[in-house]
Amino acid sequence: MKIFVSWSGDLSHKVALYLRDWFPNVIQTVELYVSSEDIDKGARWFAEVGTKLQDAQFGIVCLTRENMKAPWVLFEAGAISKTVDQSRVTPLLIDLSPADLQGPLIQFQATTVTESEIKRLTKTINSLTGSPLKDNQLERVFDKWWPEFESFMN
Repeated sequence: MKIFVSWSGDLSHKVALYLRDWFPNVIQTVELYVSSEDIDKGARWFAEVGTKLQDAQFGIVCLTRENMKAPWVLFEAGAISKTVDQSRVTPLLIDLSPADLQGPLIQFQATTVTESEIKRLTKTINSLTGSPLKDNQLERVFDKWWPEFESFMN
């Protein structure tokens, strides 16, 4: 399953890079795309990002107070959600609460950076993969990797 991770600014970029490495430990069949790392040197970045946005089945928007109105973040969220019934987007609220959301991002079910919310996000993504882990397997794997995620976020 292809997941596009949108970011803008230092904090959100740091979290995006961490997610890119962390998520495949929990669900091995996901592939997270972060533009700063996954565009080859010399490639036409706009075309590359466009293709990845089109191919994404899920989007995680790393959202902070600093970038919540950033044009590229809003553009990427909209591009991923272009086929509402086939792709999903979640704003990952890094230093925000759901009440802080404004504008077009308010339409998406947001995820806070808590164990229960990240677990719910993981379960949702797992259910959308072609070969999901069984619930008990996912619980065990998530419980193994959660402390590392929590440590990173603190």
